[in-house]
Amino acid sequence: MCGEGGKILISKAFIQEQGNGKLRDEEQLVFEELTQRSISIDFYTEKRIQRRQLPLDNQSLVVGDMSCVLGALKQLGIPEPLINDYPACLNYLMYRKKWISTVSKLEKRFIDGNYAPIFAKPATRSKRFTGCIFETEHDLYKIYGVSRQEKLLCSEVVYWVSEYRVYVVNSEIRSIDFYNGNESVFIDVKKVQQAIKSLDDAGESYVGYVIDFGVLDSGETALVEMNDGFAVGAYSIDRKNYTDLILARWEELLSSRKG
Repeated sequence: MCGEGGKILISKAFIQEQGNGKLRDEEQLVFEELTQRSISIDFYTEKRIQRRQLPLDNQSLVVGDMSCVLGALKQLGIPEPLINDYPACLNYLMYRKKWISTVSKLEKRFIDGNYAPIFAKPATRSKRFTGCIFETEHDLYKIYGVSRQEKLLCSEVVYWVSEYRVYVVNSEIRSIDFYNGNESVFIDVKKVQQAIKSLDDAGESYVGYVIDFGVLDSGETALVEMNDGFAVGAYSIDRKNYTDLILARWEELLSSRKG
């Protein structure tokens, strides 16, 4: 299977299994689609990635959770892509302030008596905790055991009426999947298309990625966050379009490999 410009030819795929051949929904989608495309498939466990037991090369696609895919990138000598959840070119679609902080600064915020609620999540892919709202010092239990130097992505709290995930391949919307709130309140697709163009113009896009949008209680369609496409969740997207996204982004990453 040829990638962009015919430079990459994927001939086999390594798909993560959870033990006893059990697959998560995302891996099941890719397995079914690649089987139909006659791509050779081997299953692996996280332990095999950690031990570098997979014979990876430029013809290999690796599908799995974040830690496994990052392990594969490391083995292949491909630098871990930088996180860009809130692209600078899309600031105009945030409708809320955002900033970088640390666990230590978050704690001090409440010690100093600043109780304005904020949303915070890890600024790295360590995912030491799930992003959530902090309103008082009593909420700090949510980050118990996390290093006080851990960097955080913070933003003002806003209220979402509905939230949707948009799957993008080669700047084309492949699926818009509802995942939270009132499904009858739909996002402004023209704003999403404008965002995709802004990302392309600014050089902040990938060949495959997802970008979450929601409708605020003000009625505005706003950016929730953007996520790299090499390991993302599948909601109601079909297996072909999901596989296209995963494959396109992986081929893009492989094309940056030296040697």
